[in-house]
Amino acid sequence: MPELPDLTVYLEHLESRIGGERMKAIRLASPFLLRTVAPSIEDVCGRRVTGCFRLAKQLVIALEGDYYLVLHLMIAGRLLWHAGGKAIPKRNGLAAFDFDSGTLVFIEASKKKRASLRLVHGAEDLAALDPGGLEVLDIDLGQFADQLNSTNHTLKRALTDQHVFAGIGNAYSDEILLRARLSPFKQPRNLSDVEMDTLFRACREILMEWTERLREKAGDTFPKKVTAFHSEMAVHGRYREPCPVCGAPVQRIKYAENEANYCARCQTDGRLLADRSLSRLLKDNWPRRLEDLES
Repeated sequence: MPELPDLTVYLEHLESRIGGERMKAIRLASPFLLRTVAPSIEDVCGRRVTGCFRLAKQLVIALEGDYYLVLHLMIAGRLLWHAGGKAIPKRNGLAAFDFDSGTLVFIEASKKKRASLRLVHGAEDLAALDPGGLEVLDIDLGQFADQLNSTNHTLKRALTDQHVFAGIGNAYSDEILLRARLSPFKQPRNLSDVEMDTLFRACREILMEWTERLREKAGDTFPKKVTAFHSEMAVHGRYREPCPVCGAPVQRIKYAENEANYCARCQTDGRLLADRSLSRLLKDNWPRRLEDLES
């Protein structure tokens, strides 16, 4: 799922292409995409774009008259930009948004149609779509600590919960926790003051570094390779590959449709975190420490 760095670069390119432009039409290919009844498509068409911004992991295109298009890409949703009118791809196309300057195509490379479009009128209705998580880049250490300590989540869960912090997901939380050298399953209440400060700094550093990296990769071209797996990542998506910090093999825990990637040597003092399904299957044969796995 695209996260804060990816979405930030999307927004910068959208702003440069559709800012101030008139939206001529919305063409829907999937009846499941539009999740609202009012306002109608006719209500929003013909209006000029007044801004583009992010609401947690949602992209918002603001239009004249206090109207908003809210796009949630979910896991497999992506955006494509074409200079002229473009047909919606038959295989994975969801919608096309036609502007005077070109066409924004919304696709989803998955059989599970989870991406969504909502049309909203008024700031109050828009605010109702905000899960309320704080923006890590806009707060100080004290606010970060208070927010983190207000949850009963593990660090991994807290960082990815959009009600706690906005824009961070599965991929960048892995990178953040490695940078901070903290276990994904550690409880916030067990963090020392030094660890809390280290985690706060890691959040800001990773998000800013990756935003700049993706910005440089895209250049003047609308982002095409938006993915949760980048070869330059330290641990996310790098199961069994060497940790760039210590060389130990990266470990992975899968749960539901998510996963946590971590370095046992750097983050858990060599202890292997129990994968629910595998540890139940292997029972006493489940390796407890990195040395057991290596032997």
